[in-house]
Amino acid sequence: MPTFCRHNRLVENCPICSKKERVSAPTRSVARRPSRPAGSGGSGRAPRKSVSSGMTVRRVQRAPDDGYEHDLVPGLRASADAGRLADELAFSAARLRELSEAAPGLYGDVQREGDREEAAWLSFLITYFGPLRGENPWATVMERRTTWASGENPSLDGAEFGPRSGYDARRGAEVFVAYRAWAERSGGQIVGLAGEETWTLQHRYDRAFERLGLPGFGRPSRVELLVVNHHLGLVELDPWTMHLSAATPMDPVSLAAKRILGIGDPVLLQRRQRELAHGVGVPVETLDLALYNWAAPVDEERYVAGADAVVDEAERDGIATALGL
Repeated sequence: MPTFCRHNRLVENCPICSKKERVSAPTRSVARRPSRPAGSGGSGRAPRKSVSSGMTVRRVQRAPDDGYEHDLVPGLRASADAGRLADELAFSAARLRELSEAAPGLYGDVQREGDREEAAWLSFLITYFGPLRGENPWATVMERRTTWASGENPSLDGAEFGPRSGYDARRGAEVFVAYRAWAERSGGQIVGLAGEETWTLQHRYDRAFERLGLPGFGRPSRVELLVVNHHLGLVELDPWTMHLSAATPMDPVSLAAKRILGIGDPVLLQRRQRELAHGVGVPVETLDLALYNWAAPVDEERYVAGADAVVDEAERDGIATALGL
């Protein structure tokens, strides 16, 4: 886990507190992750999630320092780490384009649904349960889904959840009750997400993020739901930040951002994430899934979040070039 000094820098990078720390770790190749055939969501099914509320720690591994330096990623000291970041940014960007242009699986059902309230409810269920790894990422949602109009909530007993599910055993089904209550107060899901007509797209995104602070629906779920709804055309937003100030201490995306961007201060972290995204030419919302996968253990297969997307090699090379590789 990264360690920050009193100057809000990584200890190894701070010229005041210490000399550069040379950290040895298992070498990770710059080689790109293998592409998957269409329809693949990863290998094997995710294990059934226990009702335990224990925390899973995903440590950010480091490649050996080879002298790599770049202003967009001041926390990185290895070209292998920068290369993996380019891989994940390219995949995440491809996934967002797929959502907008030809959404796969149940995301396509959301896009085609004529009733926007039913579409928003299905999108919420997909985000909450999370696409699974394996050949059928939609199995749980298809088995458990209910309609918005029925007023019924899905059963969680024995359900299988995706790696980024917001499920919290201590909260149980409270999230569904809270979500329906929020929508009722707002006059509907779409109205609640869109807010006032006079709001800017950034303000709309921020206010929706705040309003979705429901029991058992943390930062990753809120960002994912808003990004998906935006790219599926349910509500127009500008996901200009990952809202890392709302992250839990062990949120892998937050830890990866601090490691890559070399800072722990929330204000500077927010500024640097935007500089990174703009510097390599991808939307800011690309960073969330990209950093999640970047932080994964070396032997863990990329989580595709239900996508069939294929990386655009030219885009990947452009990102790598922007990172000085």
